[in-house]
Amino acid sequence: MKDSAPAGQNAAELQPPGLYIVATPIGNLGDLSPRAARILASVAVIACEDTRVTARLLQHIGAKTPMLPYHDHNADAVRPRLIARMGVEAVALVSDAGTPLISDPGYKLVRDARAAGVTVVTIPGPCAAVAALTLAGLPTDRFLFAGFLPAKAGARATAIAEFAALRASLVFYESAGRTAATLTALAEGLGDRPAAVAREISKRFEETVDGSLSALAARYADEPPRGEVVIVVGPPAAVAAPDAATLDEALHAALADASLSAAASSVAALLNLPRKAVYARALELRDG
Repeated sequence: MKDSAPAGQNAAELQPPGLYIVATPIGNLGDLSPRAARILASVAVIACEDTRVTARLLQHIGAKTPMLPYHDHNADAVRPRLIARMGVEAVALVSDAGTPLISDPGYKLVRDARAAGVTVVTIPGPCAAVAALTLAGLPTDRFLFAGFLPAKAGARATAIAEFAALRASLVFYESAGRTAATLTALAEGLGDRPAAVAREISKRFEETVDGSLSALAARYADEPPRGEVVIVVGPPAAVAAPDAATLDEALHAALADASLSAAASSVAALLNLPRKAVYARALELRDG
């Protein structure tokens, strides 16, 4: 007796059992990779946020793969059933747009699949955070993806404060209506750093506007941007190294109340200097 295949599929074309994490377009459907299209057309079922959104993508590639809703509200109930299916069938995971697990709870499905010994395969592709970085014209050698900031002002300020000392570009997702308020909060918490607002990436009205955080906040205060928004903030400006007199003054003060090692550690942290160099200078001051 032959195994049955989903409508529109040939059993011989089905993928081996496992979890397939498939990145989908963030705007332009032409950005779906040929490999991603092939996987979506040849798995047993697709776990997706919104079946209506994924149905449009399947229509674009001419596939009729069955879909199963998997989102914040049903994930705990659906996940065990999906894991069980992965042992005998190929299951794809997609988000409404972009790479699954980026700013969504999909990691729990991957975690449980690995714990169950399921093969996990990723099919990489579009990601709004990385795309915005390429458009912003800001340093990309180190960056932090911070997702959505809290909506309430106090919690948002606390979250921003945690990022203030990081020497890296920061990437945030934001709704259009909250963009100006978030830019203002970032300027207050991080200083008026260079930044960029990218919207509608890969779509017809794609736009990236750069400037200082305060200038961008003013731009969007009366007329919020339209569409999906990504905010990229540059790293803090480099701080000039303290001169020798400043280092010696700090060491003299620290050595008055602490051991050589403790004084060197505290001063190195205070002045953002290598501890080894500070310790060597502390030795010179003590023995000189």
